Order: sequence, then structure tokens, then C-alpha cells
Amino acid sequence: MESHVTLLALLTRVWGALSVLVGVSMLFLATGALVELRSLAVSSLAVAAGVAGLTFLLLALCALAWGGVHLWAAGLMDRRRARGRTVMLALGVCNLVLLPFGTALGGYASWVLLSPGTRRLFEHRVWTTPETLT
Repeated sequence: MESHVTLLALLTRVWGALSVLVGVSMLFLATGALVELRSLAVSSLAVAAGVAGLTFLLLALCALAWGGVHLWAAGLMDRRRARGRTVMLALGVCNLVLLPFGTALGGYASWVLLSPGTRRLFEHRVWTTPETLT
């Protein structure tokens, strides 16, 4: 299961990077719409440019946050932290509604992270030293 967790972390990192790329693209669109808004101060298109600019800005912030959380979860999973498993399970459930790639990633994440072998990889380990045993 170790190789599946590594692959899942890689796929999560790719999905997060694509989300960040979408967020940056939306920021460019928002900037363009808001610049157009400044030049259309009294035009009837000013309202449309304002609504488009704010919508793109909101979508950009959501995509950046979504991608950032995926990148963070992938890093935690690489270090086999229990929180990474929990966060990725939650993200996997949310990804199930994002057809088609999110559904595949969410299903794979659920299968990998809910298997008994993987649970043992993420268990909290208490390290003992010879001094603590005496």
C-alpha cells in the first residue's frame, strides 16, 4: 500500500497544481474585467464588467484555496501524518462531485486511505528510547 499512498500524493499534487493554475487564470480574467470597468465609468457595460470582475475574483480565490489545500494534504501524506490522511479523505469526498477527474481521484483516495494496510501507515507512533524503557 506504500506505493498507492505515494501515487495518491502525486495525483493530489497534480490536481492541486491544476487548481492553482485555474485560480491564477481567473485572477488574470478578474484583472482584465476590473481594468475595463475603470475605462467604462459611465457606460452601460460598467455593471456587467463589475459583476464579471468580482465573479472571476471570487472564483479565483476559491480555486487558489482549493489547490492550496490539496498541495498541503499531499505534503502531509508524503510525511505519513495522520492529519494528511484525514484531510485527504475529506477532500476525496468533496472531489467525488467534480466529474470526471475529481470523481476518479476521490474514489481512488477512498479506496487507498480506507484500506487496513494504509491505516497502519498513518497511525501515530510513539518512539521509545532505551532510557524510557528502564
